[in-house]
Amino acid sequence: MQEHQAIKTNQYLEIPEIETILEGVEYIIMAAPSPDHFSATPVHVTIFLNTQERFSQEIKEMIFDKFCQDYKITASAEVMSQLMPVGFATTSLGSAMPMLLVKTQDQNAIPHVPLHVIDFLAASDQFEEVVEKSLSGWTYVRE
Repeated sequence: MQEHQAIKTNQYLEIPEIETILEGVEYIIMAAPSPDHFSATPVHVTIFLNTQERFSQEIKEMIFDKFCQDYKITASAEVMSQLMPVGFATTSLGSAMPMLLVKTQDQNAIPHVPLHVIDFLAASDQFEEVVEKSLSGWTYVRE
């Protein structure tokens, strides 16, 4: 497997900058390689829904099923779907990188907004570069 360098964070965005970036965004989808021992689900997918709404379990399942259908996800594991703190950073890539802030120390140090996040491991032929080249990336999907 080819080794690639981690994406370097240049600067964290402040909340007004984050709000500007999120204007007109429906969701952001991020894909990265799963840890090697998850061979049946080689893609780590994080979907950042541009909403602070709290969904019922039934609605969460419907949203997840729609993403699985749209991205031809054939297997999933370790699914988490909830409101979470999300920071954004500039990198050498074109668009700001969303960052799920799990650690309390990161939440205290990095400006963030709450977004509904769906995070899981998956199998799908829609993420060839992740599987074949071990690349990570994200896409902003606009309304």
